[in-house]
Amino acid sequence: MSTLLVENLTVSYGDIHAVKGISFEVRKGEIFTLIGANGAGKSSTLRAISGLLRFGGSIRLDGKELRGIPPEKIVTLGLSQVPEGRGIFGNLTVKENLHLGAWIRKDRKAVAEDLDRILSTLPRLKERLLQPAGTLSGGEQQMLAVARALLSRATTLLLDEPSMGLAPKLVKEVYSVVREVNKAGVTVLLVEQNANIALRLAHRAAVLETGQITLVGSSAELLQNPRVQAAYLGA
Repeated sequence: MSTLLVENLTVSYGDIHAVKGISFEVRKGEIFTLIGANGAGKSSTLRAISGLLRFGGSIRLDGKELRGIPPEKIVTLGLSQVPEGRGIFGNLTVKENLHLGAWIRKDRKAVAEDLDRILSTLPRLKERLLQPAGTLSGGEQQMLAVARALLSRATTLLLDEPSMGLAPKLVKEVYSVVREVNKAGVTVLLVEQNANIALRLAHRAAVLETGQITLVGSSAELLQNPRVQAAYLGA
């Protein structure tokens, strides 16, 4: 069963065609990654899925067509995006940032329960609840962005370059959280320039090159593919 079905997706910026008719499927409960160089169209694809860009083609979430649905409504359908650069509010506290993730929800008791559960897996954030978010390290800010998205009760999570600008130790911590989130049943669509990390985390993957998908397969297959090794793994 597909959580997300993308068919013949096109995204243009004026005369520039960033995404050129791509199709792929993200299955329920898996981590699926899009890898590719800068400018390949990865972030444009995520922004189209979350309703931030107009697009051609079809995007279905659990069978529901997303074309024409505004971003704030897409969130209520169970899809949330952690943007490149994290997008946290540095002048607000960690707790205030987290509660922004639950703005669409009316079930205050359940929100409090979800917050306790999320913080139990992210003790570092729990220790810093009253700190301004801007004082957190890069890795902590990334964890905050993921936690905020989860508080929307997201069943499908879009992650855009979560390792960007982070030291290797922090990258490992962030991806450990992503793995735990996925084990808890959340479907993840990951965009990542670091192909080595992405392919070792994901179940399946697609290679995006200049707006077109050139390879799709299991992560194990792509890790062994000579073309992927030469272009993205430094082999």
